[in-house]
Amino acid sequence: MNLHITKSKNAESFYICKSYVKANGSTTSTIVRKLGTLEQLLPEHGPTREEVVAWAKNEAKIETEKYKKEKEAKTVLIPFHADRQLDYGKQTFFRGGYLFIQSVYYQLQMNKICRKLKQKYKFKYDINAILSDLIYTRILEPCSKRSSYKAASEFLEKPSYKLHDVYRALDVLGAECDLIQAEVYKNSHYLGKRNDKILYYDCSNYYFEMEQEEGSKKYGKSKEHRPNPIIQMGLFMDGDGIPLAFSLFPGNANEQTSLKPLEKKVLGDFECQKFIYCSDAGLGSESIREYNHMGERAYIVTQSIKKLKKEEKEWALNPQGFKRVSDDTPVDITKLSEDDKGLYYKDEPYTTKKLHQRLIITYSPKYALYQKSIRDKQVERAQKMLDSGKSKKNRKNPNDPARFIGKIAVTEEGEAADIQQYLDEKKISDEARYDGLYAVCTDLLDDEVSDILEVSEGRWQIEECFRIMKTDFSARPVYLQDENRIRAHFLICFLALTLYRFLEKKLDYKYTCGELLDTLKAMNFAEIQEQGFIPLYRREFITDALHEVCGFRTDYQFITKSSMRTIQKKSKGKE
Repeated sequence: MNLHITKSKNAESFYICKSYVKANGSTTSTIVRKLGTLEQLLPEHGPTREEVVAWAKNEAKIETEKYKKEKEAKTVLIPFHADRQLDYGKQTFFRGGYLFIQSVYYQLQMNKICRKLKQKYKFKYDINAILSDLIYTRILEPCSKRSSYKAASEFLEKPSYKLHDVYRALDVLGAECDLIQAEVYKNSHYLGKRNDKILYYDCSNYYFEMEQEEGSKKYGKSKEHRPNPIIQMGLFMDGDGIPLAFSLFPGNANEQTSLKPLEKKVLGDFECQKFIYCSDAGLGSESIREYNHMGERAYIVTQSIKKLKKEEKEWALNPQGFKRVSDDTPVDITKLSEDDKGLYYKDEPYTTKKLHQRLIITYSPKYALYQKSIRDKQVERAQKMLDSGKSKKNRKNPNDPARFIGKIAVTEEGEAADIQQYLDEKKISDEARYDGLYAVCTDLLDDEVSDILEVSEGRWQIEECFRIMKTDFSARPVYLQDENRIRAHFLICFLALTLYRFLEKKLDYKYTCGELLDTLKAMNFAEIQEQGFIPLYRREFITDALHEVCGFRTDYQFITKSSMRTIQKKSKGKE
């Protein structure tokens, strides 16, 4: 500590300052205490300036001694013995990354939801501890319920329940799945305003480790091309990419029928009345559009250009009439270079039997180049099939390279002949006409095109949600058999995704999913002779950010047991 004196036109001020070296090696100082101006100090510590300076220097000395004592008090000396073996069965490794997820869990007041369930069912086990641990392990180490129980035993706060309690809790969680979703949505407003004026909807399916159909586990069109029974999930997500609600339906059911029951739940239980429904073409049928044209709702859905009627299709494929999205400048898209990164559009009224709509066609040279490169590779594979004589007879996949292989089964005279195969250049050129084109249909007749396209482009987030659940959270394969427990499994995955997304939002989406999950998984601690804990992770910008948004710090060289208990309380909002 040192005395720092500043002079201005009207006053001379005295400060006690502390110097320190910053991370970049430069030296700076900070004010520890403001003593006052010379005019203020003279009456009590004068009568001369020299006496005031002497007093101020002594105060700086006192502050220095105080700082040294405080620093020494925080120094921890723990003796280690080279001839002493480890204790049998003593746990010294602990996972701490869950603390940051726990912070979001309690901000969502999940503990209060669990309290309602306990009051209703009168069970004795701690369902809050079970649900929270199942969510944390789903994010940090996704595995079976039995393995999750084992993984939770490595948390800084050990499970207060038994394994058989976990399975009992699954029955309750499955039965109260809808209630929990509705309560989580209501509580989510404590974390800030939800962007629920835009709702994205999509479906995916999950396979079971079994061969026989049972209950909702049915054979259907697997998006992963698996020969196993599947169950389907419909998911609503808000405009920020945070899950809103989900439902499950049989694997053999048409996914379009899944929308209305779940949307009615959103309209009723969630009290969301005014929003824009956004989906891909597969979940944007005429009946779905009509349903979302009611009340205060609207829709923005992708439209297959190939499925348009002849007149609209010809208009869509016509290269004339396009304008630049950014400034509405007319553009001839045939004269654009391949490296042009702009986006261009044209729109017109599009009326069907029941709806007055707006059809927007966009063109992107970058997207056109991408589609051409994909097709060129497929054409190359088709040619190899022809050369090897191994072309497929049946082509179920619309992206199968074999679609470019044509067949001739008659002679020039019209007589029967052997089937001859060839590369269908007309098929190739017909597909090339669609390169770079994308269509959107909406009932927002007066909105800006740029705003409509921005909403539509946000659909990638719901695809990302399914990817995280399937890949990072290992939501499949599903091993459970009981319908209630299956619902509980997907509820846990849904809640894990919700908490994770909120944590991403708190961090302003600055980090990738891989970066954030890897960081949380690495935030572990070693217990030192029952005195406290040493962090085993590297301090980085992302760990600083996590500590900042969650309101506690674990990145000290040593954390006493009492300090760690305080950290745990802070993560639960109790301090």
